[in-house]
Amino acid sequence: MRILITNDDGINAPGLVTLEAIAAELAGPEGEIWVVAPAFEQSGVAHCISYTHPTMISQMGERRWAAEGSPADCVLAGLHDIMPQKPDLVLSGVNRGNNAGENVMYSGTIGGAMEAALKGIKAIALSQFFGPENASLDNPFESAAAHGAGVIRQLLDHADWGETDDYALFYNVNFPPLPAEQTGGMMATRQGKRPTSGFGIEAQTSPTGRRFLWVRGSEQAVETGAGTDVSANLAGAISVTPMRADLSDHSAVAGLAKALVK
Repeated sequence: MRILITNDDGINAPGLVTLEAIAAELAGPEGEIWVVAPAFEQSGVAHCISYTHPTMISQMGERRWAAEGSPADCVLAGLHDIMPQKPDLVLSGVNRGNNAGENVMYSGTIGGAMEAALKGIKAIALSQFFGPENASLDNPFESAAAHGAGVIRQLLDHADWGETDDYALFYNVNFPPLPAEQTGGMMATRQGKRPTSGFGIEAQTSPTGRRFLWVRGSEQAVETGAGTDVSANLAGAISVTPMRADLSDHSAVAGLAKALVK
């Protein structure tokens, strides 16, 4: 198997080390693992592409590249410039922190997987929820490291990939904030939304009198309802959420058409 991996935490992120080990287990001794990751952290860039300026890329080793751009840029670089053949699978992560609930909309990890799906390549985003039970472990990515390959194998063997649809499916996997041995099974989930305020702004004035704004998050360990990704993670399960690069509310189209008739 030929696998392209990327992330949004950067080429030196510990979660990328975890993902490389997962990819090596999946690819086997005859497989290929290609790494194209951002040179610097790109958290929160979503599906951004560097449309208005060029992206510098640097080779860091055999089949290993760093790009001064977003995760989606990295996927584009891998597919169209670096790799001699297209990959069988694109993996994005393992993100430091969850990409469940409303976090999905901001996530560069999701953006990398989405770009691969738009190109017709099977793609999975993987993220590790952090909490008091795992943040202080020697390896806080322990749950993802132990269970990641098994989850991916099940998706490759049994999941629907929507390959004949306009927008192919990709999958968002979040590992719970627990040690590996306390991690439960997998749950098929939908994206939740925390009832908290989400991202906000904190203003500060520098010693030189200039005003700066810091984006801050909110509490993550908040229930989002039965069947959702966040609640599954908080219950100790691995959430697996099918997604598409299609923001249309299909259930609202018919009603809108009637409302627009004059």
